[in-house]
Amino acid sequence: MNFETSFLTLPDRKLAYQQWCDSANASQKKAVIFLSGYASDMTGTKACFLAERCAEARHDYLRFDYRGHGQSSGAFTDGTIGAWFDDALTVFDRLTKGPQILVGSSMGGWIALLLARARPERVAGFVGIAAAPDFTDEIVVPVLTPSQREQLAREGLTYDENAPPDFRVPITQRFIEESRQHLLLGEPIPLNAPAHLLQGQMDKEVPWQYVLRIADRLTGQNVRVTLVKDADHRLSRPEDLALLWQAVQSLF
Repeated sequence: MNFETSFLTLPDRKLAYQQWCDSANASQKKAVIFLSGYASDMTGTKACFLAERCAEARHDYLRFDYRGHGQSSGAFTDGTIGAWFDDALTVFDRLTKGPQILVGSSMGGWIALLLARARPERVAGFVGIAAAPDFTDEIVVPVLTPSQREQLAREGLTYDENAPPDFRVPITQRFIEESRQHLLLGEPIPLNAPAHLLQGQMDKEVPWQYVLRIADRLTGQNVRVTLVKDADHRLSRPEDLALLWQAVQSLF
């Protein structure tokens, strides 16, 4: 199935998105919006998988690229949690109607929870895929090496020293510092809609115990956690995608 890319043109940026709508009465039915991870975009495996499945099931579906990602305008290194949350909120407000099921992958889980806090009346459910709220201070900063800290201080950015050269994504000092305005795990996270958190226990980026902290912080009582013993951070194998679709379908 072909999905056309459109652009939401704003005064300071253009945001690329793909949207599939089944009916003119969209404001009365639940829909799905996918929020991708750090340095990922709407062409990723999970985003494309959900596009196909939602179209087959006649569920309205929206995916998009944050500024500096994919086909959207801007430089990746200028991005922050606040800027990308603003992108998500703008897309949510301008392009969707009615109740939305938020599906957030890794950093997208952080953005989704910020979105749920900002628009609680329109959130019908949340699916977290190795969700990583607060990952900057909780996961990234504690493992920075002395050389990385020196590079951050000197150049304003650093790279994952363990990643292959072609996959070294920059992390900027500005990104780390700005993210502290959006931390969630220090207090209850307001989400009264049903939530299903998927987490691989072989995840090398987000420790599997992290998902239990998130579940504990969510204020709603309808919270499910699925641990996949042999899955990594991507959760993109066929069996992982099947679990993802079951989680999404359970919220309709």
